[in-house]
This record gives sequence, C-alpha cells and structure tokens, in this order.
Amino acid sequence: MIKSWSKECYVNPLVSDFEELLGRFQQTESVRFEEFSAIWKNMGFGRLFYGFLTGFEMREFCQLTLTTTFNYFLPPYSFQIRVGALYLLYGLYYTQLALPKAKIRIALKDWKQIQKFYQDCANSQHYDAVYILKKLISEKAVVYAAMPKPLNFRVGKKDNQHKVCEEFRDRPQRVKELLYTDVLEVANIQSHYERLKASVLANSSITVIQPDLAGRLHGCMLEFLHWQDRHGDCGDTEPLVASDKKAQQIESFNRAQLLEAIKTKSYGHVTEASKSRRHRQVEMDMYVSGTKQIPEVTKWKKKGPSLKARTCKIFGEDGYDQKRQHWLLSPAEEESGKLKRPK
Repeated sequence: MIKSWSKECYVNPLVSDFEELLGRFQQTESVRFEEFSAIWKNMGFGRLFYGFLTGFEMREFCQLTLTTTFNYFLPPYSFQIRVGALYLLYGLYYTQLALPKAKIRIALKDWKQIQKFYQDCANSQHYDAVYILKKLISEKAVVYAAMPKPLNFRVGKKDNQHKVCEEFRDRPQRVKELLYTDVLEVANIQSHYERLKASVLANSSITVIQPDLAGRLHGCMLEFLHWQDRHGDCGDTEPLVASDKKAQQIESFNRAQLLEAIKTKSYGHVTEASKSRRHRQVEMDMYVSGTKQIPEVTKWKKKGPSLKARTCKIFGEDGYDQKRQHWLLSPAEEESGKLKRPK
C-alpha cells in the first residue's frame, strides 16, 4: 500500500498534469474524442504508468489516478471539462498496468448527476461521450459504492480535499437561455397587448407596460453577458469562494443548533422510576431561564418508630412486664422475685 508521504508526492503532480490536459482540451472548444486523443498523444499520457512501482503499489497508484480524475467528472465543472474527464477516465482505465485492473469508484450520491450528464449528451447528440460512458459501464469498469473513498479506521491524518479549479467552473447559463426563448414570448405578448389596446381604446394614453419592453430586456441581457465574459477572463473568483465558505459556515451553525435542541429535549425529559427504585430518583431542573442548574438530590425520608418502641410507648415498659407475665405458668409467691425475666 502506498504510504501517506508517497501519496502526497503523487497527488500534486497528477493534478497539475490533469489540469494541463483539460485546459488544452478546453481551448479546442470541442467535445470530440479525436481532439482529446491528439492532446493525449502529444502529452505522452500513455506512458503515465511506466515506472518502478510493482504489485500492490502499482494498483494503489492506478486507483489514485482514477479517483483524482473522477473529481473533474462532477459538478461544478462545465460540460466540456466533464466530457474531457470522461475521456481521461477511459484512457487511464485501459492503459493502467495493474492486474486486476483498478475500477472507477462511483458513489450513490453522484449517480443522479451521471444520469443527467448522460441524458444531456444524448439530447445534444454527443455520441462520442455516450458511447464511452456506456462502454465503461457495460464492461464493468465501474464499482458502485456508498462513499467516494474507502473508509479507513485509525487514520491519523485526513486526506486532502479536492480544490475546485476556478478556470473550469461552469458559469450559470440561465440568462443566455432567456435571451433566446423568453424574450420572444415577451415580444409576442406585448404586440398582442398593443393590438387589443388599439381595438378597444383608439385614443387612449394609458400604458400599463413600458414601450419596447422586449428590446430593453434584450439589451440588459447582452450587457450582463459581456460583463460576465470580462470578469470571467480576469479570474474574478473571490466572491464565489467567499460565498461557498459562508454557506458552509451557515450549514455548520444550523447543524450545531439542531444537535443542541435535541440534547436539551432529551435531558429535560425525566422518566418516572419504578416503585422499587423511587428512593434513588433525582429531581431534574435543567436549563431554567437559559442556565444549566445542578440537580438537587431528594432528602431521605425519616423512618417511623419501630414496633417495639410503639408497644412500649402505649403500654409502658415497666407496667408491661409486671402486669403481663405469660411466660410464668404457676409461680410461687416467694419465688416470684427469683423467676423474674431479666431485662
């Protein structure tokens, strides 16, 4: 198995090479496999697994390359980068030297994203990506698991989290979709409104909507897209990183609040003890006015007098012995003092 220091030495060069290859593929502005294959051959990725690693270490290294590449196959990366990551997984799987081959690990939480990606490729007629994805699945090159990485117990150091490359991040395309679809509908609605207004009120100056609304919306959308292109080229990614960190902090705070509420509810509810254990019951006064108080222990109940003490109190200790001496059957008057029961 690859040691922790060896794994760290391999991760950074792999990430650098993978991002270099995907960056060149992004510059082609294409999703064809022949474009990717030319870049693969030019960078010599077919010789990636040549080296001194053998046996189990080679298998672990191959698994590390597949796991690192799979991070680029998921959102928030753009569609072209995800297609390039799929081609890269295909090339790495069939050129690895491990026997048996290391497989691509797919977590259950990521399967919906992969299905959506497959449907988008099929709808867009990108049959290269469709064929490669179906080939990997049909030849059992993937393994379905609960977690993205195997869980290891008693591991002292956590694995480094994948850092999203901001140059490959997918920008929202909703405005671009509105530019070609909803603007036309707005223009049709406005023209219909103008015709109805002219037919009902010929000489009316009442205007419910602004004139040329569709044209103004079209101009605002174009201005926003130009601004997005300028800031995307300059690499203005600090607001995105700050918003991600803020969202994580809010999620952690909400989780902590939920756990605190559950604990408060569970501690505040005291179950009634059984009759044989009620003398050990503790009075719980928890979280009164927002402060935690120390529970007070109930005082022991004072026991009543014993049967002998109650009998002596009623009849009297001396009178009881003198008047009632049932243990003497027929005592002689002169021996009554000698046969008296000692106290």
